[in-house]
Order: sequence, then structure tokens, then C-alpha cells
Amino acid sequence: MKAWEIERHKMDTAIPRILSEDEQTWDFAQVLEKNTDDYLKLMWESHVPGSYAPESLMVAAVQSLENKGCFVEDGDRLIQEGLKALQANDMLKLNEVSGLLWRSIHHAKVNQASFYWRYMSYHDYQHCCSKVQYMPKVEVAKDDVLLDKIYAAWLAQIIGGAIGTAIEGYTTKNIKATFGDVYDYVRKPNTYNDDITFELAFLKAFQEKGRSLKSEDIALKWLAYIPMAWSAEDIALRNLRQGIFPPESGRFNNPYSDWIGAQMRGAICGMLAPGDAREAARLAWLDAQISHDNNGILGEVFNAVLVALSFVVNDTKTLVTESLTSIPKDSEYYYFANTALIQCQTHDTWEEAWSVCETVFKEYNWIHAYPNIMAEIVALWYGKNDFTETLHIIAMCGQDVDCNAAQILAALGAMHGSKKIPTKFKKPIKDRLDTYLRVDKKLSIKQLAKDTFACL
Repeated sequence: MKAWEIERHKMDTAIPRILSEDEQTWDFAQVLEKNTDDYLKLMWESHVPGSYAPESLMVAAVQSLENKGCFVEDGDRLIQEGLKALQANDMLKLNEVSGLLWRSIHHAKVNQASFYWRYMSYHDYQHCCSKVQYMPKVEVAKDDVLLDKIYAAWLAQIIGGAIGTAIEGYTTKNIKATFGDVYDYVRKPNTYNDDITFELAFLKAFQEKGRSLKSEDIALKWLAYIPMAWSAEDIALRNLRQGIFPPESGRFNNPYSDWIGAQMRGAICGMLAPGDAREAARLAWLDAQISHDNNGILGEVFNAVLVALSFVVNDTKTLVTESLTSIPKDSEYYYFANTALIQCQTHDTWEEAWSVCETVFKEYNWIHAYPNIMAEIVALWYGKNDFTETLHIIAMCGQDVDCNAAQILAALGAMHGSKKIPTKFKKPIKDRLDTYLRVDKKLSIKQLAKDTFACL
């Protein structure tokens, strides 16, 4: 039936009735009002569920656009008005100001003097490929050794997420003052983490489509399996629900498109391309452009290549330098990543190198890709190929710790296998992954590794 026929049939068969007082309800309007206002408050002021670190996505939206070489007209004034309305719980004013601020964000003007415009922007995979030289593919046997490495990559990623969730969103100074040097879980761990959710959706799409996978296939799994998201992924999901598909879903009305949300999910692409940097980068690009653009996409490319090469490279310093060749040298992302590498090459301790990095990225939000790729590089460089020491450094760097620890520990897992992961980290995790997917709320990590292995 055509759309008009369906509606005509409904009209023709609808019989009038008189509703009782109880049946005449508008309760849903009150529920929607509360949900809408509660969500808006969270946009202005929230705390990270796992660590209680403070954040404000409205303030960060202006910050991020300024990082991307734009000027948000009246941004500072509207932020102050919004924060004042929030403090007074003046929802009428807060809704008005939020609308005005989003309008200014959407119509932000280019600031030609910005550092951002010194660098080339990358919006498609072929352009990126033309500027880099990937490490040649190394064939990896599909055997029990590879299965164990994939299992170790998943397990280590989940361990890293569990450790980092408790301390994300804080500085090195304040983590050390509160916990001392972190070498272990700072509380009883759990595996509930939003970051890995998107990798699971990617895997579901890959299981169906294989290497003919397209961005749209992954996006459809987002719609099917993922009920909610945050920052860049939240905007992407809203775009997808309105029929705006990749690459536009990652660009349209998205001030957070250079944040860590794509960088945090590169590991699955590397696991599906062991020893093949180019293929890992291709898969990463397909996934990343659902929610990110330009430098945000390059973040996922780096981590995908990092994990892919971990199956065939046995030294983390070599791993870092080889992975960086997958990033165009004229990109802003390369500038920040390479700056971290230079600090590592010229300082004796991770603390010295990291102190310089903290100054370099001071204007960027802690959820932005740049502070976090710098932390990854520092931890891998000084971690001496050791799981515990690498974990220690990435934890002490702070920032978005769960995302960073998950990705680089996945690389170490793929490099050395499950036996090299200390028992003290494995034992509390056991074989359970909790998710907030619409289905598969509880998963076996071993089965997840087998499912990944079967895709190769």
C-alpha cells in the first residue's frame, strides 16, 4: 500500500468515541518536558559516570570550534548567561540561551589567524592515502596463536577501560595527589563502558558484510543496537535518525568532530587487519566518518594501524614510529602526535616529556583527540614493552584515561598474547563484558575473540 492509502484506511476505519476523564491524559507531555529539561541541564553541567569528573558540553562546543579555527559570535557572553540560568534553575532562560548559543555555533565564522588553518584538512580516505606510506603488509597465519592474540587484545582493552573509567577526566597532578602512583585498579573493577559499544556495532556489521563493508552498514548497526551516546556520537546518532548518513552524519552540526570518539574505537579495525596497516586504516576511515571528520578520523586511523601492526611488531617504540607514518605530515593531528614523539626522543623520563605535552595541548578539552594521542605515545614510548608499566604511565597522564588505556593495552595484548597480561588484572574481569546495547547486555570475552577471529 502507498503512504496515502495507509493513512486513508486508518481514517476510514476510525470510529469516534467519548473518552472518560481518566482516558483524557497528557501525562506524556510532562514526561517529555522533564526528559528534555534534564538532558539540557546535562549538556551544561554533568559528571562522568565512572569517575565523577566535571564536564560541560555546551562550553566545550565553543572551545572546540575555536580549536578548529572558528569564532563563535557572542559565545563567551551566552556561556555566562547559560551558566547563570542553570545555577538559578531558570529553565525558561536556559532553553532560550541554549538555542541562541547553538545558532552561534552553527554559524561560527572562520578565524584565519588560527593555528588550525596552517594545516591541510582531510575529508576522504583516498586523499589521506595519497599523502602517506603504510608499512608493507605482513602475512599472519590464521592459527591458535592469532586467536590468542585477538583474545588478548580484547581482554587488555577491557582491562584498560576498567582501570581508566575510575580516573578519567583528571590531571596528572591531581591523580597523583589522590591515588599516588597507579599500578592497579583503584576500586573494584567492572566492564561497563560506553566506548567499546561502538566497536561491537562495527563487528556486527563486519560479520554481515565482510570486507565489502560500507560506512552506511556500520551506521545502521548504530541505529539498531545503540540507544544513546554522548558528544560527537550523540550528534551523529541524532543525524542518523533524521536520515543524515555518513560522511555528513559526522560533519553536520558537530562541534565535537575532532574529539576522541573515533580514536577510542580503532582497535577493532586493527584486530580485523592483523599485519595490514593499509586495510586497518581503510576500515577505520569507514567507521570514523560516521561521527567525526578530519583530525577526528585520523585519530581512529592511528589506533587502528597501531593495533594492526602490534600483531607483527614486537617493540613499542618501533610500533609508534611505524604507526605515525599512516598520518599525513601536513595535518594538524600529525603535528601534535609528532610533538609528543619528539619530547619522548629528547627527554629521559616520561614525566619530563609529558610536562611539555601538557603545555602544548592546554587549550584543548580533555576529551579532544590531541591530549590523548600525546598520552598514548608517551606511555608506549616509556612503557618498555611492559603491560604494567605502560598501564601505569597512561593512567598517570590523566585525560580520557579509559579510552587511551584500552587502545594501547589492546596493542600490547596483540603483541604478546594473553599469558603476558598479569593475573592481577585478568582475575577480576573473568570472562564477562557488560554492555548497554539493546541486546547482548552480557558477553563472553572469549566468544567475542572467536567471533572476531572467524571474520578473518
